[in-house]
Amino acid sequence: MAGWNADTAAGPLGSGTITLVEGSSFCISAPNGDIRPELPHGVFHLDTRILSRWQLTINDQPLEALAAETKEPYRALFACRVPRSDGYADSPLVVERVREVGAGILEEITVRNYSKQPAACRITLTVEADFADLFEVKEARITREWKETRRLEGDSLEIRGQWEGVRKSVVIRAEGAGVGAKALGFKITIPPAGQWSTRVSVVPTLDGSVIPFAHPARGEMSPSDRRRQEWVAKIPVLQMGNRSIERTIRRSYEDLGALRIQDPDHPDRVVVAAGAPWFMTLFGRDSLWASEMALPVDPSLALGTLRTLADRQGTTVDIDTEEEPGKILHEVRLDVGSGRALGGKSAYYGSVDATPLFVMVLGSVSRWGFSKDTITALLPNADRALDWIRDYGDRDGDGFVEYARLNEHGLVNQGWKDSWDGINFADGTIAEPPLALSEVQAYVHGAYMARAWIAYDDGDIALASELRERADRLKQRFNEEFWLPDKGYFAVALDADKRPVDACASNMGHCLWFDLIDVDKVPSVVEHLMSPKMFSGWGVRTLASDMGAYNPASYHNGSVWPHDNALIMSGLLRYGYIEEAQRIGTALLEAAEYSGGRLPELFCGFDRDKFTEPVPYPAACSPQAWAATTPIHVLTSLMRYDTHLSLGGIWLDPVLPPSFGDLHITNAPMGSSRVTIDVSGTDSQVSGVPEGITVHRRQRPYITQLVEQALLKKPDG
Repeated sequence: MAGWNADTAAGPLGSGTITLVEGSSFCISAPNGDIRPELPHGVFHLDTRILSRWQLTINDQPLEALAAETKEPYRALFACRVPRSDGYADSPLVVERVREVGAGILEEITVRNYSKQPAACRITLTVEADFADLFEVKEARITREWKETRRLEGDSLEIRGQWEGVRKSVVIRAEGAGVGAKALGFKITIPPAGQWSTRVSVVPTLDGSVIPFAHPARGEMSPSDRRRQEWVAKIPVLQMGNRSIERTIRRSYEDLGALRIQDPDHPDRVVVAAGAPWFMTLFGRDSLWASEMALPVDPSLALGTLRTLADRQGTTVDIDTEEEPGKILHEVRLDVGSGRALGGKSAYYGSVDATPLFVMVLGSVSRWGFSKDTITALLPNADRALDWIRDYGDRDGDGFVEYARLNEHGLVNQGWKDSWDGINFADGTIAEPPLALSEVQAYVHGAYMARAWIAYDDGDIALASELRERADRLKQRFNEEFWLPDKGYFAVALDADKRPVDACASNMGHCLWFDLIDVDKVPSVVEHLMSPKMFSGWGVRTLASDMGAYNPASYHNGSVWPHDNALIMSGLLRYGYIEEAQRIGTALLEAAEYSGGRLPELFCGFDRDKFTEPVPYPAACSPQAWAATTPIHVLTSLMRYDTHLSLGGIWLDPVLPPSFGDLHITNAPMGSSRVTIDVSGTDSQVSGVPEGITVHRRQRPYITQLVEQALLKKPDG
C-alpha cells in the first residue's frame, strides 16, 4: 500500500512510537508522550498536522519514559518520571498522561509526589503547529511556510496559519494555566505523598468555531467512547477456547472500529480507512479488500465503501490524476497540499485493481441480504467499471488488463505491490510496464463472474451468459500465457514485450481463490507456495528466497503480508488443501501474539527457525485495515462460513484446527436478523436463523459454480 507518488519510504518514527487513531484523526508521539518536531510525529486531522510540537517538561527536565500502554486504539496511558537534577538515580516525581485522540487530542496530566517533602514544580508545555500536509511530514519535505499568528486569551492559546489564501487554526486550552506565546505553564507545589492534575485539549477550528471535545471525567462520554459503544453493540460477540486467538479477534474488532471514517459528503455513510499512521483515508483497493473480509462482522461497511467509491468513479480522462471513465480511485486526500500534489484535485486514480475489485465486492454484498433496490442502484457503476476494463484496462486489446502510469509523478507500479521495485524477474531485473499482473487477471475473472450472477439473479440470462463466456476466455488465455511449464508456477506478470515475468511470487496465490487456475496446475502451485523458499514459518513470503531480488527486510520482495496470506489461505481451501490452509492461518494468529494481538501491515520474511519472533518491518502501518481484518477472515474462512440470502442459504462446514478450541459467536449479522453460531471441531450449529433460510453443513458453492449450474439449468447440489 502506498500513497500518491510514495515511492520514497516514510522517515523513521523513533523507537517505541505510540500511534493512536480515531476516524480521520491520529496522533504519533514518543513513548513519553512528547511530540518531537524533528521526527514525523504530530496530531493530524483531515490530512493536516495541527500539532507539530508537544513537549512537557518539569523544572526544565524532559520526562523519562517508563511505560506506554494503548488502552483503546484512540486512548493511551503514558507513565514517566522526572529526572533529578542532583544526580541521584531515583526520582520522587512520577507523571501519568492519559491521552485520547478525536478531532484533536484531550490529555489529562497527573504529577505524583512520592517523597516526604513538598515538591515545587514548574510545569511547561511547549507547543507548535505547522499545518503541514501529511505527505510533507511523512517524506520529510516540508516546503510550505504558513504565516503564523498567535492569540492569547485566559487559559487558552490559539495558533493561526495562513498560506495562499487558506486559513487554518488550532486552539490549545489548559485549565488554570499561564499562557505565553510559545508555551503554557503552571507553577505549583505538590504536598508530600500528594498529587496534582490538569486537563489540556488541542482542537482545530471549523469556520471559526472550536470543534467540541467532551471531557469524560466530567461525566460526559467522549465522542470516541460513544462511537466505540455504538460499534460494539452492532458487531458479533465472540468466545473461543483459545483465549489468545479470542484476544486477537477482539483486537481486530477494536481496530476496525477505529479505522472507520465518514464520507464528508454523506456523514451517515461509513467507510474503512486504509491504515495508520499515513493512510487514514479512503483507498480503493485497501478499503474494498478490508470491507470484503469484514462482511461477517458488519456488511454495511462494504456497502458504504461501494457507495462512496461509486460517487467518485472516473468520468473523464485526466493525465495528471490518471482518472479515466469508469475507473475506481486509488486514494482520496483532504488537505490543500495533497490536492496540489494530485493535480489540483482530491483524488488519485493510479490503481489497476480497484476497478475489478469494486465489481467483485458488489457481488459479495449482494449475498448478504441488502434490498434488491440497494444493489440495483450500484449496477450502473459496476457496468461502467466493466467498460473501463474493456476500453482502458486492456490497453492493447490482448484480453489482459495492464497498467503504465500516465505521468512522471504517478506510481510506477499500480497493483497491490506498488513499490517501485515490486515487480521483477527471477534474476532480479525490474520488469518494465505496461505490466499485466497475474492477480489482476484473477480479480477481473472474479468481476465477470460476480456480475454474471447478479444478472442471472435479475433474470438477465443473456448478460449472464456473455459475462461467463468472457471469464472462460480469460481463464483459458491466462493458463496459456502465464504458466511456466519448466518452473511449475505462474508468472507474476507479463511485461511490456509480453514476456512472462518469471519470479516465484505470492501473487499467484490470489488466483486460486478466483478459480483462474486450471485444476491440473493447482498441485504444483500449492507445492511452491508452501515450500521453505516461500513459507517462512510465519506466512507465505511475497517473493521466494532464491529469487534475485529477494530481501527479507524489503517492502514487497520477501516480506510477509497478512492479507496476502489470508487470500492465499482462502484459495487453498477452495481446492481442498485444508492442512496447508490451517498451517497458514495458525501461523498468522501465532504471529499476532507477539504484537499484542494486532497484526501489522507486514513483517520481515526471515525464517521462523532463525528468529523466534516475527521481525517487525520498520515502517509498517499499524493498525492497518486489511491486516486488522485478516484474523477475522482467517477464522471465517476456516469455519467455511458464508451466506447467500437470495439463494435462501447459510453455509457452514468448519475445519478449525484443534488448537482453536470451541467457538461461540452471538449477534452475527444475517440480513435484518442476528444469529448465534457454535462450532466444536467439525460440528456446528446455527440458531436464530430467519424464516426461509436453510443452514447447509457443507462448503458454499462458489460464484463460478453457481453461474455454471444456473446457465446449464443444473440443480444447485
